[in-house]
Parts: sequence; C-alpha cells; structure tokens
Amino acid sequence: MKEIKLGPKEQIHKSIVEACKKGKDKARYELYQLYSKAMFNVCYRIMNNREEAEDMLQEAFTQAFMKIESFRWESSFGTWLKRIVVNTCLNAINKKKVELTYCEEIYHYDKPEEEEEAEVQFTVANITRAMELLPEGGRMVFSLYLLEGYDHTEIAQIMRITESTSKSQFMRAKRRIIEILKEQKSRGL
Repeated sequence: MKEIKLGPKEQIHKSIVEACKKGKDKARYELYQLYSKAMFNVCYRIMNNREEAEDMLQEAFTQAFMKIESFRWESSFGTWLKRIVVNTCLNAINKKKVELTYCEEIYHYDKPEEEEEAEVQFTVANITRAMELLPEGGRMVFSLYLLEGYDHTEIAQIMRITESTSKSQFMRAKRRIIEILKEQKSRGL
C-alpha cells in the first residue's frame, strides 16, 4: 500500500485516530468535535430534516467508530468519514422505501431563451432555502454533486441510477432552483 505523507494538521488528527483505534473515549470525543458540524451539514442536505439529520449523524459516527480499525490512511479521515455519512443517509432513505421523485416527473420546463438568469441573487442562503423545496431525488443529486464534490459516476453508483440520470437530475434541479429564486425575487422575498 502507498502511504501518504501527512502535514502537521493531519499528524494531529492521526494521533487522535490512532488513539480511537485503541478505544480511547477522549479521542472519540475529540474526533466528534472536529467533524460533527461538517458532517451534520452533509446529513441535513441529504435528509432535508433536522431531526433525521441528527439521527443520521449519530448513526454514522457509531458506524465509523465501530469500523475505525479498517481506516488505513489511504485518504483523509474526513473523506473516509464523509463516505460513511453519505452511505448512512442514503441507506436510511432506501429503508423507508420512499420512491424518489425526480424533478422531471413534477416540473416541465418551457424556459424562454430571452430570459436572463443574471437577475437572480445567487447566495448560499438563497440556494440552500431553494434546495429544501426540491423533490428528494433532485435535491440529493444536486447536493452530492455540487456541495459534496462527487462526480456523476460516483452518484450513479451511490444512488443506483444511471450516470445520465444523475446528470439530467442535476440540470433539472439547477433549473428549478433558478425558477424558485426568480419566484422569490418577484414576491420580494
């Protein structure tokens, strides 16, 4: 196996992770403190519900601590943990047996070519609020691609859809967010 050279910040985390592997509760608490806020945000973007996101965060950390022996520094700890978080959330959604409603099943886009997208205010807060209004399937693809940094091939594997479905869902979600932002602007929100 190829060993990665770690910088000073990662060395600090390495000692915490290694202490976790030895069963040290203080090290688990430190890792939780270091990563819980960022991982909660991932959970929330996927689950779109605060209580469910909190549950998924706890479940993901429990799984991570149970599997920590398998972590081999082939990636950063944050990347490894984020994969567990995403899979935990997606598994919970699949267990609910909720059929994902994709954007094309709900919205029809007849966008006039002369419309200007530049007039819409693109801020993180506006986009986050608009994302909450997307159907679950589109919201998940949009979040995984744009916010979590997965490519369409990875999203297709994670969500068990085709790569072209992932791409089209992303584009539809993006268009719907623009529509939502325009609607909000016209209402003065």
